[in-house]
Amino acid sequence: MSDTKPDPTTVPEAEKPEETTPATTEAPKAEEEKPAAATETKTTDSVFSMFGGGPKKEKKEEPEDDQNDRSGSSKAQKAAEVEEEAPESPDVHFEPVIRLTETVETKTNEELEEQTFKMRAKLFRFDRESKEWKERGTGEVRLLKHKENHKTRLVMRRDKTLKVCANHYIVPDMKLSPNVGSDRSWVWNATADVSEGEPEAATLAIRFGNSDNANLFKDAFEKAQKENEKIFSQPQE
Repeated sequence: MSDTKPDPTTVPEAEKPEETTPATTEAPKAEEEKPAAATETKTTDSVFSMFGGGPKKEKKEEPEDDQNDRSGSSKAQKAAEVEEEAPESPDVHFEPVIRLTETVETKTNEELEEQTFKMRAKLFRFDRESKEWKERGTGEVRLLKHKENHKTRLVMRRDKTLKVCANHYIVPDMKLSPNVGSDRSWVWNATADVSEGEPEAATLAIRFGNSDNANLFKDAFEKAQKENEKIFSQPQE
């Protein structure tokens, strides 16, 4: 009998290495590390967004037409073709439904008054709630004398908009006082200013370009005040 030689490719069962399975205790560690990595990524993204950092954005591939023709001649040619295909709009003329033949006159209630003084200035009004001066507008302050009753009032309109920012009669109890020691600014109290529609008390201050203009205003103001005093003192019929 011939001796049978053992096959070298076969390994005895006793000598086979035992298969080891990974320890189950390591899995939770990997799972615990995931939230930390996600939090770290979010923090990094927020910092980048704040300071403009972060990975560079990938450039989008341009179409072959744009790459071959970067001068834009192909786009211009396409636009020209579209314009040539568009039909021409007819020259349409519309006749007005109503023809305005008369000019409408806007009344300002100054038609029966004559101007006795005009000077460019800036007007302020004292706000009692905030306890500070607020600018009312820049424009021409005027003294207007009525042609019938001869009463003089002070009117001032803002530039461009012509909105009234001061409108009151110059009554005898008004007194012009230097404003904060300035030689080109005056302050006074008006008991019935109607610039906002309803009569209301107001403390007004006006400022001129120089002291000469301020003195001219003072002279015209006090002159109108004396004339109004005579009129107001007369008994009304």
